[in-house]
Amino acid sequence: MMREANIANSPILREMHNPEPAKTAGWRRPEILLLMMAAASPVSFSAWQALLNNFAIERASFTGAEMGMLQSLREVPGFISFAVVFLLLFMREQGVAYVSLLFLGIGTAITGFFPSVLGLYVTTVVMSLGFHYYETVQTSLSLQWIDKKRAPEMLGRLISIGAFASIATYGMIWLSFDLAGLDYRWVYLLAGGVSVGIAVFAWLAFPHYPEAVRQHRHMVLRRRYWLYYLLVFMSGARRQIFVVFAGFLMVEKFGYTVEQITLLFLLNSVINTVAAPRIGRLIGRVGERNALVFEYAGLILVFILYAFVGNAWLAAGLYVVDHLFFALAIAIKTYFQKIADPADIASTAGVGFTINHIAAVAIPVVFGLIWLVSPAAVFLAGAAMAAVSLVLSLNVPRIPAPGNEVIVLRRLSGPVPSPAAE
Repeated sequence: MMREANIANSPILREMHNPEPAKTAGWRRPEILLLMMAAASPVSFSAWQALLNNFAIERASFTGAEMGMLQSLREVPGFISFAVVFLLLFMREQGVAYVSLLFLGIGTAITGFFPSVLGLYVTTVVMSLGFHYYETVQTSLSLQWIDKKRAPEMLGRLISIGAFASIATYGMIWLSFDLAGLDYRWVYLLAGGVSVGIAVFAWLAFPHYPEAVRQHRHMVLRRRYWLYYLLVFMSGARRQIFVVFAGFLMVEKFGYTVEQITLLFLLNSVINTVAAPRIGRLIGRVGERNALVFEYAGLILVFILYAFVGNAWLAAGLYVVDHLFFALAIAIKTYFQKIADPADIASTAGVGFTINHIAAVAIPVVFGLIWLVSPAAVFLAGAAMAAVSLVLSLNVPRIPAPGNEVIVLRRLSGPVPSPAAE
């Protein structure tokens, strides 16, 4: 009672107790900044992704070998996302987000001006560095700026605005090529320029919000986050099965055209625009444990059906459902938010992104070889990964909190350190 009274009567203690930054009147609020940046990133990345295969083949004379190398290079910045914490020695996270968006936009904008193998490698690394570091910092800032009760819905809204930005980007690409007849370089320049413009506007228009809790400027690995680390790793592994092989299955087995695959991308974006905020609110109501159990139980069924699907329409339906399950990954982030020391969020967001990308390095190569023998085995392995994730999710408490990170094997977590020990 005395502690609660002290918090209520002290503005300083209230700020430390509540991880959200001070509220700003009008539109210059942290939530608006997060939404604006969430729209800036997909404009560049969706354009880069949609144009990549045609540009690489038509202008840079890529073969499968060069494309494989490019995709490996693209994942390297994600694998070293933990290094974002060292940038905090020189910059604040908000500034890192702006610089990352600038790298993403510039890397995309200049892609069309370097139609060569080396040129595409270099521009891809610049783009990917910005994309992965922005995603890392966005996760950290979202968990720091948004109240725990509102976090699931707000994270859903961030997914929704990103999906809407992707829809607008696909429309812009269609208008640019089919109606305006623009060359690749101008479409890349337009998409990248939009992201750069949003980043510059945000930098100039929004205040720099104070850190409610100073973030650690070094890597943080804590025993009591072990379940979060495993959930993130398994999420990255199963995502690679979907990203690399689900679309490939529909092209190789069912003969889907570029236009049909693009329509599926659009459909997924439209569904996420509408569904993601609702999924976020649902997670807030039912809790992280129930949301994750539902996600992984559903994914087991989806991957098994992938392994044996013989109908093109059913395959498309599975693709849409699988993509929709991505929004449920919000529950992993909000689970961590509830168990974390607030000072650990920035560092652990980088470490988590690196752990998530460990699988991205090995799975495309290893499972590509398995695919040559049995495509069904690839998706059955995905079902096995989902089953492992299901078992892990059952260990998430119904009310996660520091000291209540897991249900079983609590001894692995160790004691919750005091603030002084941190």
